Amino acid sequence: MLPDEGRDPDPLQRWFSQDTEVRTDPLIGEEVIAFVTAHGARSVNVANGIIGCPHEEGIDYPSGSVCPYCPYWAGHDRWAAERIP
Repeated sequence: MLPDEGRDPDPLQRWFSQDTEVRTDPLIGEEVIAFVTAHGARSVNVANGIIGCPHEEGIDYPSGSVCPYCPYWAGHDRWAAERIP
């Protein structure tokens, strides 16, 4: 749920794996469905592809800077999936 524009979703759950592709892992998929169901979601938005690096601004690297682990995204529009001129 998004309580207000500009605020983080609450509740929020993240899934990570070093060993599997989380987008296609059936066990993680079941966990996602259980999470959505448990919180009574009436709608869900899903991106049709990867829309950014997995690192979080302000947590994994300083706010307002480029992710030092994923320089690819520094020059790409995540929504249009193309280079920024």
